[in-house]
Amino acid sequence: MKKLWPALLLLAAACSPKKEYNADLLIKNAVVYTVDSNFTVANAIVVNGGKVLAVGSIDSLENKYLAREVVDAGGKAVYPGFIDAHAHFMEYGLGLQNVNLVGLKSWDVILDTVSNYAIKKTEGWIVGAGWDQNIWANKAFPNKARLDSLFPVRPVILSRIDGHAAIANQAALNIAGVKPGQKIIGGEIETINGKLTGILVDNAVGIVTRKIPAPTEQIVQTALLDAQKNCVAVGLTTVDDCGVPYQLINTIASLQHKGDLKMRLYLMLADQPENYNYLFKRGAYKTPGLNVRAFKVYADGALGSRGACLLQSYTDQPKWNGFLLSQKTHFEEVAKKIAAHGFQMCTHAIGDSANRVMLKIYAENLKGKNDKRWRIEHAQIVSPQDINTFGENNIIPSVQPTHATSDMAWAIKRLGAQRLKTGYVYKDLLKQNGWIPLGTDFPVENINPLYTFYAAVVRKDLKGFPEGGFQMENALSRQEALRGMTIWAAKANFEEKEKGSLEPGKFADFVILDNDIMKAKGSDLPDVKVLKTYINGVKVYDKK
Repeated sequence: MKKLWPALLLLAAACSPKKEYNADLLIKNAVVYTVDSNFTVANAIVVNGGKVLAVGSIDSLENKYLAREVVDAGGKAVYPGFIDAHAHFMEYGLGLQNVNLVGLKSWDVILDTVSNYAIKKTEGWIVGAGWDQNIWANKAFPNKARLDSLFPVRPVILSRIDGHAAIANQAALNIAGVKPGQKIIGGEIETINGKLTGILVDNAVGIVTRKIPAPTEQIVQTALLDAQKNCVAVGLTTVDDCGVPYQLINTIASLQHKGDLKMRLYLMLADQPENYNYLFKRGAYKTPGLNVRAFKVYADGALGSRGACLLQSYTDQPKWNGFLLSQKTHFEEVAKKIAAHGFQMCTHAIGDSANRVMLKIYAENLKGKNDKRWRIEHAQIVSPQDINTFGENNIIPSVQPTHATSDMAWAIKRLGAQRLKTGYVYKDLLKQNGWIPLGTDFPVENINPLYTFYAAVVRKDLKGFPEGGFQMENALSRQEALRGMTIWAAKANFEEKEKGSLEPGKFADFVILDNDIMKAKGSDLPDVKVLKTYINGVKVYDKK
């Protein structure tokens, strides 16, 4: 009889029904913020084939679906994958290979940092980014004299935090042929007492950077993958990369096809003839991971470097209003041809004068209510007289909340108390169309979208300043902020039907956090961490 048991067991196994899986993944015991139209909250989500199959109660879903993998979220909150509606993904990746100057408190510390970098990287240009004179004791632009002394032959260029100003040493200026007193439209080459200081503002920066050898294809690929690694670690699943060359499309598409680059990207091509010619001839490019249908235009510079174009003089520099980066006719011509070809126009506009110029040009082309979703990137200082133009023409303000909390300490010096009230007016801008996309503008600001949420809702810096929050009448609610970095950011990219909320049929892009940002204390928000990030239902980051 004992000899019969193995045979009987095998027979029983053969006769028993096989498990038939009808899902790839089940996340249970979670607080799932779907961010659908009703802002529904569930406790389980089912994924199959890279898309959301069902969202609801664990009891009903477990009875209906048998998943190959089951994850117990342990009561943690799940959100749609965060979307950064305005960033510089490629630039950020390249910057990881250069000198990081962010947060350094003095020119002396910067020089020491650059010197140490030069010891490790002994050849070629020295390129760095992130300095900010507003956090230094004297708050003045640096001079290149000591940079020349340290590097008399090797070219050096160090960009300001906003990317709208830089300091170059004489070696770099010589290579570019920059001369004292030289003039350029939409830029400034600082000259004092007939001598170059090394400071270049806006279009002047490009005179030098165009002389830097282009990165190799391998360097570009490494930069993209390095950027991806850091993005998924903070819960980003889609990033809008603003102002890139058309050649980047093939590199990204190739990496995505091979499965190396899993990040979804929305590319805005730079305002250059070759980019217009490419996309107008080829048409929009769309895959599940890559969307190219927009152009990024720069109207003016940045407030920190006094390149933002203002209606009235800077409070801390009388008789200086900043400037537009191109003639008004250029913006008119660009808007007309973008409209004629059916693409999206996205324009960097910081100052109230730049915003007014671009809003008028937009209105002339959009002609009232429409669904073209043309965007003003930053919309930082906007005259109250111009606010309604956004709503009247369905112009989308694309804003970055951490700019408010980074700028507030010194912006009052640039603008004065009265005009500051017209800046960073996110709630007022939200009211225009009933929705507003949010981003970080990294690497200008920190890459972490949870800082975006904190700045939008609490309106304080990471030190908890100011105590009552900055101009709290323009704070966003938590629900508005979450929508701004998920479904509204997707809508700004014409992608709201495929991502931005956890609903059946949409991409299974989601994040699990260690604390619920919809309920956590405001002061705790900056410390919230991503536990897991999923793209297409596949885990791409695990904190462990």
